[in-house]
Formats: sequence, structure tokens, C-alpha cells
Amino acid sequence: MNIVKTKADLYRLLDEQRSFSNKIGLVPTMGSLHMGHLSLIEVAKRKSDFVWVTIFINPTQFNDVNDFKSYPKEIDGDIKKIRSISKEINIFIPSVDEMYPDNIPLEKFNFGDIDNILEGKFRPGHFNGVATIVKKLFEIFEPCFVFFGEKDFQQTLIIKKIIYKFFPEINIIICPTIRDKNGLALSSRNKLISKNSFSKCGIIFETLQFAKANYIKIDFVDLLVAIKSKIETIKNFELEYFEIRDEENLVIYNQNDYKKSFRGFISVKVEGVRLIDNLPF
Repeated sequence: MNIVKTKADLYRLLDEQRSFSNKIGLVPTMGSLHMGHLSLIEVAKRKSDFVWVTIFINPTQFNDVNDFKSYPKEIDGDIKKIRSISKEINIFIPSVDEMYPDNIPLEKFNFGDIDNILEGKFRPGHFNGVATIVKKLFEIFEPCFVFFGEKDFQQTLIIKKIIYKFFPEINIIICPTIRDKNGLALSSRNKLISKNSFSKCGIIFETLQFAKANYIKIDFVDLLVAIKSKIETIKNFELEYFEIRDEENLVIYNQNDYKKSFRGFISVKVEGVRLIDNLPF
């Protein structure tokens, strides 16, 4: 297992690996790894000759300084989890100065409306920050494969646009959402919730399933009222948004259009912690 912290050491190892194979797989993470991350690494291991996992809490994608500071950090535990999968997996753990020397400003991207709705509406600048770090990592690693989770579906559309414009040689692999036994989508932020509230978080996935079963039968306004009621009857649970959108371009759902593939998106604040999820409809 190679664990490197500088781009200089990283480039040296990448050059050595490319002398054997160009099938390099990249799994970008912000650490505090859970089974969702590990499932991405497992898929990467099967498809790639060399797997790199990055652990970097990217400050440019946080619009809330407190959210950035409170984001879970468990580097030693993360390394142990990765090692449990394979001792041959490589890890890149750069500092902020290593990734953003001389306070280089954010790049500006044009994603149309995709970055201004859903998560983009509640986290201004978030996707521009995501795109900035992802583009940097793609330039550094020049991977054959990159692996992302379906839980962050909106983010995967942003990354697909980056790949289409700048890195057509990269193959993006979207892996299924991994869930807790109560249905809650696994997230590093789940660790910030009390045990009492966590035990009730299954309502988020249950609500998505309810919406999937009824969105054609019920007028959306009535559906939204029912969803809000289901969520907010629980103490410290607050519905931030629920929307149904086209899977390809995130255009808002039209009840008269039955030919497209739609997806339900939800965000719930639990004790002030934002939890997001989605489900194909």
C-alpha cells in the first residue's frame, strides 16, 4: 500500500504504474469512509489494474464554514478500512496547500441550470467547488476509470459534463447507493446525528418509496403536503426540499409526460444535519 501526501511523490508512482498499465482507477473521497465508499473501492479493484483513493476534505465546496469544520475526519480509521479490502490499494492524502497552492481561485464553470437547483439552490457555489477539485484530480491522475455513488446523483451529472468537455478518455462508473438496514443512505454526515434521531431516519427512504408509488396518482402539491407531514411529525426533522425531475437534465417533472425517466430528490435536516437521497421513479 502506497500512501502519499505530495504531488511529486504521486507523479513518481503513477509513472511507474503506467509503465505496466494505463488501467488506473480513481475513487475521490473526503474521507470518513463508510460501506458506500468501500463498495466503490471494491468495484474499482475489479475493473482497474491500479486503484487510487483520494482523501481530501475540499474547502471550496463548502458554503458554510461551520459545515467544513465539523465534517468528520478519521484518517487512521480510513486507512485501516482501505487496507482491509486490499493492501495493494494506493492512497493520496494531500493538504489544502498541496491542492490549492498560492490560494488559486476557483475555476468558473457553466453547467446551465443543473448547478442552481436542488443542492445548488441550498448550497450556492457548491458544485463549482466540486468541479474545481474534480478537474484538478483528473488532470493529476489521468485515470481510465472514475467511480462515484448514485446517492449524489446531481453531482454525477456535473462530473459527466466535466468529463465530456475536458476528459473524453475517462470512463465514469456510477455505483448503487448503499443503505443502512433502516433504508437510510449511508453518508459521512450520519455520524453527526444522535442515536435517537438516527433510529428514525428510515422515514426518509420510506417517504421516497411512498412518493414513487403515488406521484402519478396524486397531484404534486398534495403529494408534497403528505411528504412534509410524514417528515416533520418527527422531532428535529425538517423537510428542506422534495422534487421530481428528469434523470437526464433535471428538468422539473410534468405529470402529463409519461415517457421520460424521472427521479425523486429529497433533502431533510435532522438535528440541523442535511441528509440527501434520491430514487428512480
